[in-house]
Order: sequence, then C-alpha cells, then structure tokens
Amino acid sequence: MEIKMLIDEFRAIENAEKAEFLRRFFKTGKGEYAEGDLFLGLTVPQVRLLVKPWRELPLSEIQTLIYSEYHEIRLAGFILLVHQFKKAKTATARTEIYRFYIQHARQANNWDLVDLSCRDIVGGYLLPETNRQILLKLANSNNLWEQRIAIVSTWLLIKNGEFDNTFAIAKKFMTHSHSLIHKATGWMLREVGKQDRAALVEFLDKYCASMPRTCLRYAIEHFSPDERRKYMTNETNMRVDAPTVD
Repeated sequence: MEIKMLIDEFRAIENAEKAEFLRRFFKTGKGEYAEGDLFLGLTVPQVRLLVKPWRELPLSEIQTLIYSEYHEIRLAGFILLVHQFKKAKTATARTEIYRFYIQHARQANNWDLVDLSCRDIVGGYLLPETNRQILLKLANSNNLWEQRIAIVSTWLLIKNGEFDNTFAIAKKFMTHSHSLIHKATGWMLREVGKQDRAALVEFLDKYCASMPRTCLRYAIEHFSPDERRKYMTNETNMRVDAPTVD
C-alpha cells in the first residue's frame, strides 16, 4: 500500500512533453543503449522531493521501486539506497545494502542511475576494504551497466589517493567498443589527475596510443591546450573509436 501511494504521487505529476525529451536524451530508441525505457517526465529534484518522506522504506519495498518499468521510479529506489547507506550506523547495515545493490546492479540500467548510486554505495563500501575483486568481476561482466559501475565506483578510492584499481580497469577497457565506457573511464582518469597529476601523466605516456580517443579527450580536459595537442596528435596514437549507438 505504501509503495502504491508513492507511485501514485509520481504519476500525479508526470509530464508527457518532458518524458518525450528524456526518451530522446537517454537513448531509448530501437537499437540504442536504453531501448524501450519509459519515462514519466520528472526532474531529479522532483524525484528527491517525492522520496524524502519515504527514506525508511525497507529493502523489500525499494526492490519494487528499482524493478519499475519507469526510469524515475527506479531512480527513486536508488536515491533511497544511497541515503540509507550513508546513514547506516553499523557495518552490518552497510554490508546488507551493498550486497543488495550488487545483487540488483543491472537495474541501474542507464548512466545516470549508475553514476548517482555506485560511487557512494560500492565505493563507500570498498574504501576500507582490502579485497576489491568485485570491481574486476563487474568489469568482466557482459553487462554494460555493471561495467560502468566497475570504473565509476573507483571515484571514492581516487579521492583517497588510491589509483591502482582505476588504472587496472582503464587498461582493461582500452579495447571496449562503447562510448559510455570510454567517457566514464576518461572521467575517472581525469579525477586521478586532479589528485596526482604525475600519476596520470605517467599512465598516459605509457598507454595513450592504445586509448580510445574519447577516453583520452576526457582524461586530459584539464590540461593546457599545448598539452592536449601533444597527446591528441601523438603519431603513435592511432586508436580510433569504434562507432557506437551513443
């Protein structure tokens, strides 16, 4: 009954014109990465406001949300998960939410759902851990969204000066064909550069010739024009991005 009330609140303010725009923006057409996804036409601030009174929903109810056919309702479920993970008072509670997230990770089936949720839940859980094999497991997945979770989840590790996992996954993704992975990987490499420019430069000097150009472009966005030109016009950098549906 509570879930029905929450969903009714979403449906009461749906916006058909905005929903059509979001379907195009998030690539829901035939053959695109979010083919068939449905939208209600709500903004992220609207979703956050709607879920605010429901922050204590049990995981069983959140599961119903993240399996909704509507993008914004899945978003609501992941927003609630992030909130509960951050507010969890015990390691047991954090572990339960993390394991729930990993079990249902494929429901974060667009880049916004991934980026909003995995940095805090997966990254937050792994930060104090020494065993981070889950990142390579996700990177080795045949699912695009789990692969993006793998690289974006290293964001908190980067912020704490730990780059090994980011570099390992970035090397693995050098032959990836999808621009959503190229962009996410370049984004994380750029974050490494913000923390330790020398570490990023060392990585780029060794691997730039093998990197997808989109990934490289994202990684060096904060470099000077001359430095960007050096990497983008490197004669050995012959890697050309494969066409994607993005």
